[in-house]
Amino acid sequence: MSVIRVLGVLVKLRSEAAIEVQDVLTKYGCSVRTRLGLNIPEDSSTGEQGLIILDLYGDPDESRRLENELRSLNNVQVQRMEFDD
Repeated sequence: MSVIRVLGVLVKLRSEAAIEVQDVLTKYGCSVRTRLGLNIPEDSSTGEQGLIILDLYGDPDESRRLENELRSLNNVQVQRMEFDD
């Protein structure tokens, strides 16, 4: 049975975290099937935040390493969803 894995990545301060987030996503690019980036307008009460939705596939251990590296970054929050296929 395969599992559909989705990560939601909230980047709280894009100006400070964007480069590190991009480096991690590039490192694990082969595990990302779909990537959707949503910018939150700077005039909102949330400031300069952005949301990235990742649809992951392949080795589950590789997906967990990606998730853990993203979690280790400052100003980044990660939420995971998994669905049985």
